[in-house]
Amino acid sequence: MNDMTPIATTLKDWETDQEVRWCPGCGDYAILKAVQRTLPQIGADPKNTVFVSGIGCSSRFPYYVESYGFHTIHGRAPAFATGIKLANPELDVWLVTGDGDGMSIGGNHTMHVLRRNLNCQIMLFNNEIYGLTKGQYSPTSRLGTPSPSTPLGSVDRPASPCAFALGSGARFVARGYDVSKELPSVLKAAYEHQGAAFIEIFQNCIVYNKDRFDDFTAKAVADEMQLWCTDGQPLLFAKGAKGLALDTATLTLKVVDVVDGDWQAAGVAVHNVKNRGLAHMLVEMPFGAFPMALGVIYDDPRPTFESVVAEERRKASANKDADLGKLLAKGQTWTVEETATHGLMD
Repeated sequence: MNDMTPIATTLKDWETDQEVRWCPGCGDYAILKAVQRTLPQIGADPKNTVFVSGIGCSSRFPYYVESYGFHTIHGRAPAFATGIKLANPELDVWLVTGDGDGMSIGGNHTMHVLRRNLNCQIMLFNNEIYGLTKGQYSPTSRLGTPSPSTPLGSVDRPASPCAFALGSGARFVARGYDVSKELPSVLKAAYEHQGAAFIEIFQNCIVYNKDRFDDFTAKAVADEMQLWCTDGQPLLFAKGAKGLALDTATLTLKVVDVVDGDWQAAGVAVHNVKNRGLAHMLVEMPFGAFPMALGVIYDDPRPTFESVVAEERRKASANKDADLGKLLAKGQTWTVEETATHGLMD
């Protein structure tokens, strides 16, 4: 979020003249439209907006948004985003990455941009596969995933992007999926957060990992397997027939039945976006026995990296005159005097 004056735009103002080139049916199309619909709603200005990406299918994103953009190198988008914000803190920076780009080669960069709390929105598209490089398993692929690099099925235990973000010190963590009608509201919440806002977006790879998320996104199971978290509201799902309660004996969450809508009698917990412990439990629930936690899971701001750096610079330069000559002559400096060579060059 920035202090810039909101301006009026439409979805068309955020579309470029570039041909959108993803595989037909790719979930990236839906995410692109969700972002392009969200930007006018938050009053964003194309002249002050920057999209930064690394390498991967998701990283084509900057070509398709009518704003400034950087298509950078594999896993290093957070480093570029940091430089952009330090150079001009007023710019609105969106970072686009994927489960391979952001969780494998760029895992350390993702960690540092989160712990530093750079004021930007980080969208991690998670399709649980390497799409651009033809379908190898990724850090988030499930156990048993068959791929060209794991023909007998992956034996790696998958990483959880949201758990990783929380462990890295992220102050905003949310989840959505490509075709969800609620995705724009999640993006708006991320924009309103001051600091690094991490959004994991489940994205269908139509070619190499088709329908991977149907176990919670398909219409037939969506009500039963999706739990949309809203601050101050009970953690209910299955059209209010079930909820999550805290098992005080084990300090873990459990699924409880709600009779006649009386969620309080069932002991259903109320969501609190500032409760870091609850956020950890929600993102680490074993799927199948529990629903998929979606929406804003954690939101507890603290001072941003660039604001602290700017204040440090202000204090360091207060009541001082800028004099490059004095700076160069200060400290361990010396003068080389001209002397005779004593025949050494003869």
